[in-house]
Amino acid sequence: MNMLRTNSSRYNWLAVGLALFTALIYILIALNVIGVGNPQVARDGGAIIYVAAGCYLLGGLLILLRNHWLLLFGAFINALVIFFFFSMYQARLEVILSPGGLISKLSQILLEILLVLALVANWKRSK
Repeated sequence: MNMLRTNSSRYNWLAVGLALFTALIYILIALNVIGVGNPQVARDGGAIIYVAAGCYLLGGLLILLRNHWLLLFGAFINALVIFFFFSMYQARLEVILSPGGLISKLSQILLEILLVLALVANWKRSK
């Protein structure tokens, strides 16, 4: 029982760190510090990048609440973000294989794995 609590806590803290890291990556992309190929920024000037950064920041902090439903919702939304990215840019490898594309998606995929592990650990702990 104690081992499950330790693993759950470890997964949660790693997930928080990855969510905050992903938020930072999005800010660096928005500031053109990390390149993303030529994503054809929308008319709004790329405000969606700041929204994404804010969502990962908030989501990372919500992980600390250790609420099962919030973890499940976060895992679902994160999976959608990954899916939509690859769906939108599947024909544009210069975006997918750019430093920003690779770093952000790698951190999001690792975050997804950690969220699922945290959900499983929390589920086992509750039994």
